[in-house]
Amino acid sequence: MTDPTNVAPNAPLLFRDLDLGEPLLKALSDVGYESPSPIQAATIPHLLAGKDVLGQAQTGTGKTAAFALPLLARLDPAVNSPQALVLCPTRELGIQVAEAFQKYAAHLPGFRVLPIYGGQGYGPQLQALRRGVHVVVGTPGRIIDHLDKGSLDLSHLRTLVLDEADEMLRMGFIDDVEAILKKMPAVRQTALFSATMPHAIRRIAQTYLKDPVEVTIEAKTRTADNIRQRSWEVSGLHKLDALTRILEAEPFDAMIIFARTKQATDELAEKLQARGFSAAAINGDVAQAQRERTIEQLKTGKIDILVATDVAARGLDVDRISHVVNYDVPYDTESYVHRIGRTGRAGRSGEAILFIAPRERSMLRAIERATRQPITPMELPTVAAVNDVRIAKFKQQITDTLASGELAEFRKLIEDYEREMNVPAIEIATALAKLARGDVPLLMEPPKFEAKKRAFDRDVQAATDKFAKPSRFERGDRPERGERPERPAFPKKVREPRTPDEGKATFRIEVGYDHGVKPGNIVGAIANEAGLDAKHIGRIEIFEDHTLLDLPDGMPPDVMAHLKTVWCAGQQLRITRDGEAPDTAGKVPGKKPFGGKKPFGPKKDFGDRKPFGAKKPFAGKKPHRKGPRPE
Repeated sequence: MTDPTNVAPNAPLLFRDLDLGEPLLKALSDVGYESPSPIQAATIPHLLAGKDVLGQAQTGTGKTAAFALPLLARLDPAVNSPQALVLCPTRELGIQVAEAFQKYAAHLPGFRVLPIYGGQGYGPQLQALRRGVHVVVGTPGRIIDHLDKGSLDLSHLRTLVLDEADEMLRMGFIDDVEAILKKMPAVRQTALFSATMPHAIRRIAQTYLKDPVEVTIEAKTRTADNIRQRSWEVSGLHKLDALTRILEAEPFDAMIIFARTKQATDELAEKLQARGFSAAAINGDVAQAQRERTIEQLKTGKIDILVATDVAARGLDVDRISHVVNYDVPYDTESYVHRIGRTGRAGRSGEAILFIAPRERSMLRAIERATRQPITPMELPTVAAVNDVRIAKFKQQITDTLASGELAEFRKLIEDYEREMNVPAIEIATALAKLARGDVPLLMEPPKFEAKKRAFDRDVQAATDKFAKPSRFERGDRPERGERPERPAFPKKVREPRTPDEGKATFRIEVGYDHGVKPGNIVGAIANEAGLDAKHIGRIEIFEDHTLLDLPDGMPPDVMAHLKTVWCAGQQLRITRDGEAPDTAGKVPGKKPFGGKKPFGPKKDFGDRKPFGAKKPFAGKKPHRKGPRPE
């Protein structure tokens, strides 16, 4: 091995200085990346050069990009077989890594990456492998299964990556990892990343890596003690509505809200302005002069909310920023630390709030490890709390206006109106209050699916218990085996009229018993993938080829759009409101679904058959396919 290299925390490089190619640089620009993190700066050049790498770095330091970018840069799009294999310890990490590859390859036409993990049916994985993929990301057990079946062809493999090797060791996968390593092509590049370097990992590196370059990134990240960090887990409530509640109920001086993309900053700033907040956006597309004017407005109090990307907020130093909201989770812990460092300046205390989806919990844990501080869950302000704040502010506006004086001409106007129209002063004041609010209602209306909270007090286990098929016999009542009576033909399940609970509506999804689905699968898919809290999922009724379920009425359009694309039991949900024409796009008529049972029917007629055990009558030898053999 080459001598270990400790990397300085600030690498004097830009991604443009690395030989990554324009498509990758454009993708990095799209997500606001300009400078590589220390692990990226130290690793990318060696991987681009084809060298083996042994990297020691904590989760969340940006190591996914450290190996994904050079792999994509060296990819041959004409070869429609796996050229890179990434081993991950968990399904969640595998999905995140696959998504990162897809994001960085946004401008590489035809690129395909496939996550492979246990718990998912083999059917979709086999189909994708037959179609051809360029990168496979998987867990050790399922990768071994595909290698044993011969469904994973590694004859064109160029690079193998072991991600979080110490976690695979801790979880007992190290034997599987070695079994996979022994099946790899002899000529290949290997990169191994691990937060720690126990003896077993060192032994694997010495055995299977060829003169690797060692890169060590010291854990150094820590946030200021005067910044309180909180998180809110995205559930049934739309993120914008949740942000609105925080802005209204949380006292703040000035705030920065971080979004991942330039487009997201513009859209979010416009939506906040429409809700009455003084907000502006800065991103890479904003001219320098406009950026300086916007920051000056933030300093002087002309605007209170700045929506920004990571790059645009670099070097921003405004003392009055009391809050930082991570509207989108950062891609690495370094970015998170830089973000929340915008608050808590000049000896003041600061507040950092992180919006996190259920599938992003691993990043939350990585951030806590990197900052060495806990991030406490926060309770979202209730509608009642928001309304109390609105009423208090409105009353304060009245008090301030009365204290300001200069009301004589308005007092005379009201007295004249009261006398002429014979309308009590209280009624006039009420009308003027409404006039002052304009089109913005004074009180916030609760979302429809919060109207009756007790209707939503269900979770995944409750749904599974309620709707799972009952067992035929209890253990103590099992009858003696005898001749099995002929089973009656069960009629198809007949749909009965259903009335959803208050605040809910009935929806149809295109997955049913024929696909092997269970209630827990449905609840898990909707809760984990779409970010809808399990307690908001009501009655579930599964039929042969579809399912009816009750969900919150009035869900935001983007949640509905996402639910259409969620997969469950090998099928896309393609959700529609019950009563509308079902979305059957992509269904193949008459095709047996993967995992379903073949329907019973009449047996095929093969003509006369010999009785069982009887010899087949001799009919003479068949002629040789190449003609009679020479004597």
